[in-house]
Amino acid sequence: MAKTSMVERDLKRRRMTKRDLTKRKELKAIAMDKTLPMDERFTATLKLASMPRNGSKIRIHNRCELTGRSRGYYRKIRMSRIAMRDLGNNGLIPGLVKSSW
Repeated sequence: MAKTSMVERDLKRRRMTKRDLTKRKELKAIAMDKTLPMDERFTATLKLASMPRNGSKIRIHNRCELTGRSRGYYRKIRMSRIAMRDLGNNGLIPGLVKSSW
């Protein structure tokens, strides 16, 4: 089980990202638009830089839904390899069978 503080930190980042998504998109579009005057683009860049960093989508780290583990994460089922193996061995994931050869 991962540290609770790390899981909570990631949840906080997800909430902040969801909250700031449209504002960031608008500012980013203004900053990247080459047809606008330079001073307008620069002010948009400054506003974007003054926003909290944790509101950026890049700061989110994928974590297992069950254990909070950050490594060995499968996006399709949103859990770590270890949790997936445990659930698969217990027959709780449909279509997943233990491999043998």
